[in-house]
Amino acid sequence: MAYDIAIIGAGPAGATLARLLPKYYRILLLDRRDLIDRENERGKCCGGLLAPDAQEMLGKMGLAVPVDCLVDPQIFMVKVIDFDNYLERFYQRFYFNLDRQRFDQWLLSIIPDNVDIALGCRFTSLSETKEGYEIAFIYGNRIFTEKVRIIVGADGAWSNVRQQLFNENDKLKKYIAIQEWFDTTEKIPYYGAVFDSTVTDFYSWIISKNQQLIIGSALDPNKEAKEKFELLKKNLREYGFKFGQPVRREGSYLIRPGKNDIITGNEHAALIGEAGGFISPSSAEGISFALKSAYYLAESLANGMDGFQKRYRKNVAPLVRAIARKRWKIPGMYNRVLRAAILKTGVLSSENLFHED
Repeated sequence: MAYDIAIIGAGPAGATLARLLPKYYRILLLDRRDLIDRENERGKCCGGLLAPDAQEMLGKMGLAVPVDCLVDPQIFMVKVIDFDNYLERFYQRFYFNLDRQRFDQWLLSIIPDNVDIALGCRFTSLSETKEGYEIAFIYGNRIFTEKVRIIVGADGAWSNVRQQLFNENDKLKKYIAIQEWFDTTEKIPYYGAVFDSTVTDFYSWIISKNQQLIIGSALDPNKEAKEKFELLKKNLREYGFKFGQPVRREGSYLIRPGKNDIITGNEHAALIGEAGGFISPSSAEGISFALKSAYYLAESLANGMDGFQKRYRKNVAPLVRAIARKRWKIPGMYNRVLRAAILKTGVLSSENLFHED
């Protein structure tokens, strides 16, 4: 059976696209994870915070996050911890604190029945045909192939689809995100954003979830990432955070798109979410961009396949501009001197209502 559209990756971008595409398309959705088997499937390395832009986009699509996707505590503050300048500030910010795996499962559960969902399948290669591509993927120990008119890469930072189609000119800046989970009796009622240039030129994070503490960091994969992560934990312990041995460790790639790093695809392929470069280069927030890019691609394909790429590029222009604005924030966030000046002014900060021992 040939498919009109094959979507590689069933995270927020891929699942949203599969749900929104017109039902007259023959659609295949592949993911290497078995999102149904919660016990044996490793979670995605993600802080699992749903930012206001993502909340707004879900609302525009008529969706409300189910209660069983939420974890305690819900978060209304960001605490900036600046180890470079020995400064800290609180800023008001309204996040949904999620069980990320349940969130992905929910998005998968609302995909209509006309979509063929293949979980536990690893996409391996593609080859061009007259009408599109022939894709190959592995399920179990067998290799399968399918002919598709359009392939969509929704497979994240280390996108196999993007690499195979555009690798020759692809200069994306990549980080490795590492995070560990610890059992804790402390409930931290904020999202901790940690800036420490001895660890990374990006940032690290602290999040409390259901009596567990997540410590994570976006690290340069070429500069002793594991050693830098241990240094982060050491610095946090000295700062006053209490945590013992980790329950589990997760890792994945993370991109930080530059000026020319957004790729929408070609006449028989499209990229959405992080695979296309749609992620904030200042905060690494990606779910809102995943949802929006999927929405815009579905809208572009609603009028047929012919010329869809031109429509898609036009539709995502606001996202491209939004990412450019995020890049403008980078000096104020990541230049040590500028960040100190901003934090000292207290501009947009909230009064510290927390009483810490």
